[in-house]
Amino acid sequence: MTTSTKSLPKSKITKRSFSATPITVAYGDGIGPEIMGATLKILNAAGAKLDIEEIEIGERVYLGGNSSGIRNEAWDSLRRTKVFLKAPITTPQGGGFKSLNVTTRKVLGLYANVRPCVSYHPYIHTKHPIMDVVIVRENEEDLYGGIEHQQTDEVVQCLKLISKPGTEKIVRYAFEYARAYGRKKVTCFTKDNIMKMTDGLFHKTFDRIGEEYPDLEKEHWIVDIGAAKLAETPEIFDVIVMPNLYGDILSDVAAQITGSVGLAGSANIGEGFAMFEAIHGSAPDIAGANKANPSGLLLAAIQMLVHIKQSDIAEKIHNAWLRTIEDGIHTEDIYNSGVSKEIVGTKEFAEAVITRLGMLPQKFKQVDYGDGNKDFNIRISEVKPALRELIGVDVFLQFKDRNPENLASLLSDVESYGMKLTMITNRGTKVWPNGFPETFCTDHWRCRFARDLQQGVNYQVVIDLLQKIHHRKLEIIKTENLYVIDGQQSFSAGQGQ
Repeated sequence: MTTSTKSLPKSKITKRSFSATPITVAYGDGIGPEIMGATLKILNAAGAKLDIEEIEIGERVYLGGNSSGIRNEAWDSLRRTKVFLKAPITTPQGGGFKSLNVTTRKVLGLYANVRPCVSYHPYIHTKHPIMDVVIVRENEEDLYGGIEHQQTDEVVQCLKLISKPGTEKIVRYAFEYARAYGRKKVTCFTKDNIMKMTDGLFHKTFDRIGEEYPDLEKEHWIVDIGAAKLAETPEIFDVIVMPNLYGDILSDVAAQITGSVGLAGSANIGEGFAMFEAIHGSAPDIAGANKANPSGLLLAAIQMLVHIKQSDIAEKIHNAWLRTIEDGIHTEDIYNSGVSKEIVGTKEFAEAVITRLGMLPQKFKQVDYGDGNKDFNIRISEVKPALRELIGVDVFLQFKDRNPENLASLLSDVESYGMKLTMITNRGTKVWPNGFPETFCTDHWRCRFARDLQQGVNYQVVIDLLQKIHHRKLEIIKTENLYVIDGQQSFSAGQGQ
């Protein structure tokens, strides 16, 4: 493995050995430099062929006036290497600082977050001794689009975006991963009993793509009971694929119930780019104390080695790490009374792994990554243009009077080409006509205007309608068009409608 090129001229950075794979490395903040140093030392001792470029990201970059935490020259390095090994960073307190993880994932198209969650019983304490689950999380969409607005004095919104191509990519990735690594079953978690269109699209895509993998078991769980089952009996799951938010939460839950979130590494995979990181934070309270466990970042680096086709080195390191855990050489965070034989620091743990390079675990199953040639067939089906008919519009208003009847009286005679008021909701619940007086209302109202006959109109009809509402001195904060698409109603009903 070559030494750092951080101090070299740019022309030298781009000159590479044919035998080494270029990667970008960020040492991060807090414990980041310690665990990255330990990880790279192990990789070097194992014979990993890496051509490293260092970049600086995180707290110092944020406080230097860059709200994204990463400079342009760092992006240049990532474009050259296309592989990023990243230590944890610290995002400063206060507003105005964007999540660097989210930014990196979205800018580089890292659509798949892959987190293996494995129990290491009895050496690491866990209530779930038989657990080997891989969480495959969609990484770019859902509520993490970050599209939020304060709409009224009392109500803010966050848009949940689920796309057909984004969903197809992550679902195919989960099935391809399961097949490549000899897994038996793929499970999908959604909440499509409530979010019938967004989560419904995810579930339907899972069912459709699953038909192409007859060799694998398929199942779907509503996410709340699925999460409960994951926490209670994780051994019944194998590979789980989820939209972004559920995956973010449950991958941490799954990692923690294996014994420690500090042992979990993750891969973020895209088309041409990949980022590998520990899932824990920068832990500034123990920074510099030689206490941090480098295992999460090391296991992420092992995923990286498999990704760059150095699976033999990945196997050597992973088996040595397992042997170290078996031998009771543990950092303080995973100390297990009666099992741990020696509590060591960050540096000493790395040395213990290096000493065991070439050894195999005696109790754990030996790791075998095969030839590492696991190119996944990720493709997107063509989406045929649909027949869209505009039949109405939802007009969102700020209206201080909490009585929906008073709002309805202001709008009851507003009409445009047969498009008239058919429903008023408050926070999604129908309050007019025939609402319940017990329903609590805020200042945020959705007023649905639609035609009795499902015949399309042009948008000029909507513009005329909005002008009439505006002339009533009502504050319009948002609109959503109502479509019939290929003969199917493509908008939700109101709660209670």
